[in-house]
Amino acid sequence: MDRGTETDTTPSPVAGDGTVTEPTGRVPLAVVVVDRQGLVSHWSRGARRLFGVAKEAAIGRAALDLLPVSGALPEERDTLPYAAGEGLGPDLESSLDQGLSYPAAGRARLTAPGRERVDVLWWAYPLVGPGPERLLVLAADADRLRAADVAFERIAPGFALHTDFPGSEDLARRLPEILPSMSVGESARIVAQVLELGYPVLEFSQNERVPVTPDWGVARRAERRARRERAARALAAGEPVPEELRDEGEDLEYAAVRERLEFLNEVSGRIGTSLDLSRTILEVSRAVVPRFTDVAGTYLREQVVAGEGFPEGVPDTTTLWHRVAVEHTDEPGRWDDVVPVGEAMPFPAHTPFFQCMTSGEPVLVPRVSEEMGHAIAAQFDKRDIRPLITGRSMLVVPLKARNVVLGFMILLRHPERPVFNDMDRVTGAELAARAGLVLDNARMYTFQENVAETLQDSMLPHIPPRMAGCDIATRYLPGTLLGRVGGDWFDAVKLHGGRTALVVGDVMGHGLNSAAMMGQLRTAVQTMAGLDLPPAQLLRNLDDLAQRLGDTYLATCLYAVYDPIASELHLANAGHIPPVLVRADDGRSELLDLPTGAPIGVGGVPFEAVRVRVRPGDRLVMCTDGLVEVRGEDIGVGLATLCASAAHPAASMDEACDTIIRALNTGGGRKDDVALLMARLNGMEPDDVAEWRLALDPAEVGRARAVVREQLHDWGLAKLAAPAEAMVSELVTNAVRHSHSRPVALRLVRGDTLLCEVDDDDHELPILLDAGPLDDAGRGLRVVSTLSREWGSSRTKAGKTVWFELTLPRR
Repeated sequence: MDRGTETDTTPSPVAGDGTVTEPTGRVPLAVVVVDRQGLVSHWSRGARRLFGVAKEAAIGRAALDLLPVSGALPEERDTLPYAAGEGLGPDLESSLDQGLSYPAAGRARLTAPGRERVDVLWWAYPLVGPGPERLLVLAADADRLRAADVAFERIAPGFALHTDFPGSEDLARRLPEILPSMSVGESARIVAQVLELGYPVLEFSQNERVPVTPDWGVARRAERRARRERAARALAAGEPVPEELRDEGEDLEYAAVRERLEFLNEVSGRIGTSLDLSRTILEVSRAVVPRFTDVAGTYLREQVVAGEGFPEGVPDTTTLWHRVAVEHTDEPGRWDDVVPVGEAMPFPAHTPFFQCMTSGEPVLVPRVSEEMGHAIAAQFDKRDIRPLITGRSMLVVPLKARNVVLGFMILLRHPERPVFNDMDRVTGAELAARAGLVLDNARMYTFQENVAETLQDSMLPHIPPRMAGCDIATRYLPGTLLGRVGGDWFDAVKLHGGRTALVVGDVMGHGLNSAAMMGQLRTAVQTMAGLDLPPAQLLRNLDDLAQRLGDTYLATCLYAVYDPIASELHLANAGHIPPVLVRADDGRSELLDLPTGAPIGVGGVPFEAVRVRVRPGDRLVMCTDGLVEVRGEDIGVGLATLCASAAHPAASMDEACDTIIRALNTGGGRKDDVALLMARLNGMEPDDVAEWRLALDPAEVGRARAVVREQLHDWGLAKLAAPAEAMVSELVTNAVRHSHSRPVALRLVRGDTLLCEVDDDDHELPILLDAGPLDDAGRGLRVVSTLSREWGSSRTKAGKTVWFELTLPRR
């Protein structure tokens, strides 16, 4: 809130950057905001003291009635310690009456009710942003400067965050933009000093260089700018330039060219700050509003928005254009319902938009006529766009890259502004060319990211959340700084006997080569796991494979097999960080002590496996080193954090994974990929497993059918008895026929499915044959393949196991 206080002329020896500065003084300011109609919309307490009018009487009145100004009296020009100009009063009147597109300042004399004539310093700033145009007028009593009795050279206005008019908070933060010659450090110092007092102030200092000083130069520049503006308006309207303004012609053209170049340089510096396509689109749209245009709508071709690569061919009437941004200075929400961002639409051949996108050249429409407005509005079903475009000046510029139109921008100016002219057309074309290159860079980066992400997703398995005897949750986070493709992977492979193989690996390095190597190793692990190789033997074979593929890459790998019936883990490690086991009974977590082994690819190094007893509800956490390694810190810190976060109670497996991710802060500056796999080891109840030993006698086949039928009735699965008996009969018959000496083992497991296994001591795996009507063999496996949900076979130390599964009936 603007609170009038006494003048503060105490020194301020320390600047915002900590350096010692010259003594400064402060004088309270009057703050007035004038709307587009010239009416006062904000009148501070300082304005009441300076001008002698109460806030209630000032709000809504014409500013010219409250600020009657005139030039300073000649005899008074030398009484102040700064230069004073004559005729600056009318310049303020022009600011209030017609508005300004640039900051201005001056000195004037006014007559306040009940007071003598007051010498006033004033500053006027156009407030640019969302909503209607406004003018900020700051004024100070020059007598307060006389009281300081110091020959000051420079003065600058400042205003506090507490000033209560819309936009004042943003205005205070944007001091360097409002005062372009002021550095960030200088503005920070002024704002800090203003906040000490809590009201708008005027600061003056002997050595600080700040702009907008009310001296003769400002007067001449302001007058010259006004003359040029009047000449420019005459030229833009096609009217003859008044005689007294014709000497501005050549200078006006030069100034206009220089202004255009400055504008283009400014835009170039504001766009392309990132390779994010969405952010780049917003930067391009906001760079031209409101300085060059009042409305900017950006449209891009469908392929560009979708990140599908470079669009080919010339656009036609079927080409879909996505509206990706609409920036404007109209009242908030006016454009949102009529032309919402995200809408896709084609454009008919008779529109200027079609002409722009097919020719690749800017299209200038000085004024959108009623007829053209109606033709354009016809594209919008049940929405009347005519009030938004009719009577406005329009410029359509193509966004091109490599001579291909990626999109276009529709630029509109309010009827009160000068219409777009040929120079604007050239400026718009150059602007669009620069924006097109920036958008194309962002498009290519987005396309490459999509390709990389698709490749990574294709290489990572889609693991079901529930497998036999365990629940599984996974997380994969690509490296944020070194690309979205890496060599980390996880997997879960279904094994016979209700077991599950759990694996996490990490190919050293990043990029497509590492990802390709990862894909080869993951496929090899899946294949060898399906053959039911023991963990140590699997890693030995994987190391041999890596040697044959070449010595360019190394990889670490942790391989574990969970047996829910035996309640045990069988693990082997190849240079990987150890897993964490969280006990269900007491919530204690521990790093499992495994033989480390050498990374895959070293060659000639033995691998060892260990068995760990587990209980139902225990959780196994496996991850890659990107989760726990932080540059400059010991990995032991990350492992300790991993253990602590893994033991944290969680409502679900997904929440438990998220807790670990948050605890290790992998989102801030992480450079390596992260693969995380968590398995809750649920186990199997003893009552859900039934086993029998069958002698090598053909009569045992009937017994096998009987015990299966009885067990399924006991489990309430009588509906599965018939197909189960038929398949058990075929498998037991083959086992009895081909076994050598050991009895045949038959096992039923009730879990998420009904699993049946038949073990014998014959190492020859059965093969599914296409048996003919007269063949004696081959029909048994065909029956199993037809009736079962899934079936398979694998070798064991003693022989082989043949198994099948049936889907449990819904309850």
